[in-house]
Amino acid sequence: MVDCTCGRGDGHGKVRNFLLCAAAVAVACTCLSVLCVQLIHINNLRIEMTELKQRVQSLNGREGATSIAACCETTACCGQVWSCERPCHKEVDGESRGRREVLARERKRKRRQKPHTFLHLVPVSPIPLDESDSTVLTWALGWGQGEGLQASGRTVTVVTEGTYFIYSQVLYKDSTWVMGHVIVKRFKGSEVKLMKCLKSMPSNASLALNTCYTAGVHFLESGSVLELYIPRKSAELVLSAHATFLGIFRV
Repeated sequence: MVDCTCGRGDGHGKVRNFLLCAAAVAVACTCLSVLCVQLIHINNLRIEMTELKQRVQSLNGREGATSIAACCETTACCGQVWSCERPCHKEVDGESRGRREVLARERKRKRRQKPHTFLHLVPVSPIPLDESDSTVLTWALGWGQGEGLQASGRTVTVVTEGTYFIYSQVLYKDSTWVMGHVIVKRFKGSEVKLMKCLKSMPSNASLALNTCYTAGVHFLESGSVLELYIPRKSAELVLSAHATFLGIFRV
């Protein structure tokens, strides 16, 4: 602590003491000024924090009121405003999820119960066609369901349009070097080859026994007519149900 009392001494001592006293007073004033500035800054921060806290509380209050109002519109929370902020939302979410699961199971059950249209045909007899140098097959119904497809003789007529999976197999016992069959669609006067199956055959007649299987997915219009033919007039075929067949079902 600087002693600011000006005692007896020479003039130089008095001046030194005076300067020391003045410096001490200046330092003290500076410290007080800095302290005042800090106090003012802290007070401003407190005011800002108070205002921010009030705003947050106001926003939380509005959100809470909205949640309670939305919650209590449901029958599960009616009359229980005091306790339905979080539990109610969980309960409502659970009920909604349960309803969705029930509806999904109901849709699956209806799809399973809805009959799928399909035909599986087995061969009856081959018919050689001289004018086109080909052989067609007449078919009998092996299995079938629905009314979207109609088999008659050597053709299948599409009643209900849609996307269908078509499959076919023919067992050949012909020594011609290549055998095969074609499935065509006729619609409004035009003919389109949907699928073709080719199989190389052994030259030895005793070993000439090969199957040719093909399948594909196609969109078929109502009124379309399907037919399978072999581009050989005198094709040798095995007409057993497990070896030669034609099938179609809606997907």
